[in-house]
Amino acid sequence: MKIPTLSLIFTSTLLTACSAANNVQIIAGTDTIVPLHQDGERAGRYHNLYPGEKTYPVSCENDCYPKNASLICETETENCQYQGQQENPQLNTGFTVRWLGHAGFMIKTPNGQQVVFDPVKEQFDSPVDLAFRLASGFYRKPGDWLTDSELKNLDAVMYSHIHYDHFNKADIEEIGNQPRYLTPLGMADNFPTGGFNISEMAWYAKTNIDDLTIHALPAHHFSSRVLVPFIYEDHDKDLWNGWLLEQNGKTLFFAGDTGYSQHFSDIQQKYGNIDICLMPIASYYHEENGKWYRYVHTTPEDALMGAQELNCNVMIPWGYGNSSWKMGDHSSHSALLRLLHMYTEMDSQIPLYILNEGESIAL
Repeated sequence: MKIPTLSLIFTSTLLTACSAANNVQIIAGTDTIVPLHQDGERAGRYHNLYPGEKTYPVSCENDCYPKNASLICETETENCQYQGQQENPQLNTGFTVRWLGHAGFMIKTPNGQQVVFDPVKEQFDSPVDLAFRLASGFYRKPGDWLTDSELKNLDAVMYSHIHYDHFNKADIEEIGNQPRYLTPLGMADNFPTGGFNISEMAWYAKTNIDDLTIHALPAHHFSSRVLVPFIYEDHDKDLWNGWLLEQNGKTLFFAGDTGYSQHFSDIQQKYGNIDICLMPIASYYHEENGKWYRYVHTTPEDALMGAQELNCNVMIPWGYGNSSWKMGDHSSHSALLRLLHMYTEMDSQIPLYILNEGESIAL
């Protein structure tokens, strides 16, 4: 099936009477993919490359969460720190990776650029944060955050999609309009106004910040940003992306929220083996709707299969942790327990490196 593409790069300005206009650039071309429904009731909405019923190469069925001596917890799989012995893979990529918690990462590139993926400092945008707390009785613990120096010297902020646990308007206002913002298609109209420089990017589009090349890549997910559940006016009106950083011949892949699909193999075929893979392992569990949760979120074994198909030189997992929202998980660290278990069960040959929130590694 041939998917239509945009044929040009253009810039538009969003006008407002209240504050400085945002500068919005849409980046797409003849080699990029814009996966829009063309007709029917879904016309104009985005879709995944490989929709439909899924089969999974590996599925943990029993005893998926055995205790692990390397995970030290205050209570049962809650408030934990991973303290296992680990060896730095010594890849000599020049990338430094710091995990902020959940999907947030601060990346220093080989040539000194500073970029961040999916930064969310607190809970959710107001008033959804209060509604979530009242409904669930749960409030997310803040993870690590950017220093004042890092905030002042950011080159780029990249968002994978508009879900509240990946995109927070209050954080954008704190970060400010100095860095360049890179987003999936359709996402710019969710930004506050204030002179932000935003590049919306189609799948397989690329752009540069100095000598750092940034590729927007497919993910297998969905999008919505509504206050009332099951009201779908905005359902899939904005795209969802993964991201690939490339510099000095070295690559770093951030998968974004995604389920398992053929897009992992597609990415490897297009870009070759990936040096560093930041892979989600959480938010797949739900007693009543587990099939759908797994459809749009990788289980730990799905993430390991994806890393194998990408031929990653190291996989760093995310989504679990003391600052997670625990949406679709047994507990804050159950997904990590399952990952450690399935890594052995699958005899995975992909090097694995586990971070606690706030920790960093030079690779």
